[in-house]
Amino acid sequence: MSLAVAYRDGTPADAAMLAGLAAATFVETFGTLYKLEDLNNFIAGYTAAAYGAELADPDIKVRLAMIGDVAIGFCKVSRLKLPAPEPAPGAMELRQLYLYKPWHGLKIADVLTEWAKDQARIRSAPEMWLSVFTENPRARRFYARHGFVEVAPYHFMVGTQADEDILCRVTL
Repeated sequence: MSLAVAYRDGTPADAAMLAGLAAATFVETFGTLYKLEDLNNFIAGYTAAAYGAELADPDIKVRLAMIGDVAIGFCKVSRLKLPAPEPAPGAMELRQLYLYKPWHGLKIADVLTEWAKDQARIRSAPEMWLSVFTENPRARRFYARHGFVEVAPYHFMVGTQADEDILCRVTL
């Protein structure tokens, strides 16, 4: 098997794989921050049915990073759902960008982020928003490198715990 990374769009047939990937990468990155009950309740929403519905929704686009038949990361974009302050009409959102840790630092996240921005441009979005955990300096630096500017605080709920996130915007 070649270790070359390939990229492809997600389809409804990828629902179970994507649900597992999303849950595993979230736990890998943030799992130690939460009470087990909160983490389990949050991850319970990462189901094949939920991701299947998203993958079938024409508003939502998913891009997978693959090594052979194994997904190692993904990103997801859609119309803006975050409570962004004064968003421009037609704004888009980078809803998730997760990559297994062994693949960090290899420009895979850069490729996925540029794909997400391109998807927004295709839809003539004037800007894209995301939220990032305040205690994730690596991600904050990454998004800043891609032109995202920190705009406002945001409470991201995981079970009963409110994380301090920051809403970020990039002009396209």
